[in-house]
Amino acid sequence: MSTAVAGMSRNYWPFILPALIAVLGVIVFPWIFTLYMSVHDWNVSGTVTFVGFENYQKLFTDQRFYEAVGHTLYFTVLAVVFPVGLGLAAALTFHREFKGRGFLRGIFIMPMMATPVAVALVWTMMFHPQLGVLNYLLSLVGLPPASWVYNASTVIPTLVIVEIWHWTPLVMLIVLGGLANLPSEPYEAAEIDGATAFQKFRHITFPLILPNLMIALILRTIDALKAFDTIYVISQGGPGTASETMNIFLYLQAFAFFKLGYASAVVVIFFTVVILLSLLLLHVRQKTKWNV
Repeated sequence: MSTAVAGMSRNYWPFILPALIAVLGVIVFPWIFTLYMSVHDWNVSGTVTFVGFENYQKLFTDQRFYEAVGHTLYFTVLAVVFPVGLGLAAALTFHREFKGRGFLRGIFIMPMMATPVAVALVWTMMFHPQLGVLNYLLSLVGLPPASWVYNASTVIPTLVIVEIWHWTPLVMLIVLGGLANLPSEPYEAAEIDGATAFQKFRHITFPLILPNLMIALILRTIDALKAFDTIYVISQGGPGTASETMNIFLYLQAFAFFKLGYASAVVVIFFTVVILLSLLLLHVRQKTKWNV
């Protein structure tokens, strides 16, 4: 029996080995190399000096890094709460039967088909203080022009508007999948008991689609934390450093200031935060499981 098992194991290796090599080359090795870089002073000319945890010590005394962390959290909270809330509302709306529902649903999901850079370029033109269509629309209703991404106090909420437009349809599709699989029996019982529409949503619909909402929440949180392309194209982290998130910060440290070791330390810290937050969200997701 043991000989047969050993023979089967040897037969599996030709199928496992390519995937194992790919994982080691694409995921494991880059992270090991990043850890190696993070404990070195890595000069762009090629000079490498071991500095131990000096990069991490500098990082935790860098006021600009703490500001980037604050901007990242601010952006993430807004870019998660609003798309998830609006996506839920859109899913409940499009779950109902009405004329033209299929056509309108198709129009609604079109933004998520565009690439982030293309979306950022279009919105950059719309945010222009003189030539942008948004300020023109404000003038039509008698409102003064807004500064949008050109003001430190409004730049992050403005960037969140782009995230809402781009990714609310994804949340809607995830929630619609849950709504399509809801059992009819609880609603029939609620109708007999005289439950209102809100009571049915509160006690039946919401608990049953909560796992789908958690999936949307996890995806949006991870995506918002690692957002880079949209922010960089629209604001480059400005004005000043008002929209400089952790991703923008580490990009500038690596490719503008050529502090490759220091930037690697940022990557390690950022990766650790993402992993811990993902594990927390997955734990919460497990708590919301249900069986029909």
